[in-house]
Amino acid sequence: QVLLVESGGGSVQSGGSLKLSCAVYRVDYPINYWGWFRQAPGKEREGVASISSGGSTGYADSVKGRFTVSQDNAWSTLHLQMNSLKPEDTAVYYCAATRRGLTALQALSPSQMDYWGQGTQVTVSS
Repeated sequence: QVLLVESGGGSVQSGGSLKLSCAVYRVDYPINYWGWFRQAPGKEREGVASISSGGSTGYADSVKGRFTVSQDNAWSTLHLQMNSLKPEDTAVYYCAATRRGLTALQALSPSQMDYWGQGTQVTVSS
């Protein structure tokens, strides 16, 4: 079992920044990929960024150059730095993890994740 807890969400104006964190409290199995996902009202959950246990990263086209995924404390915390935020970035953001061996692109698919956090709301106003 893996326990993930997100924090850092909030409200910000367009062009602003936020940094999300995901605390990893329990990992019983080796994790190969971690990811950040988001779900806006009325829309499907979508992948935002992924990072492998080896440090390889992947990003959705909509956030490339604006968002950065990272980890620290020997994978006890996952981060998502979000800059130049836009109103269309408004969503509930989730961190997730999987034991599967994937490519960076595959790791942006919600169906490939095994463990999920509870989510944190990000609201960007124009």
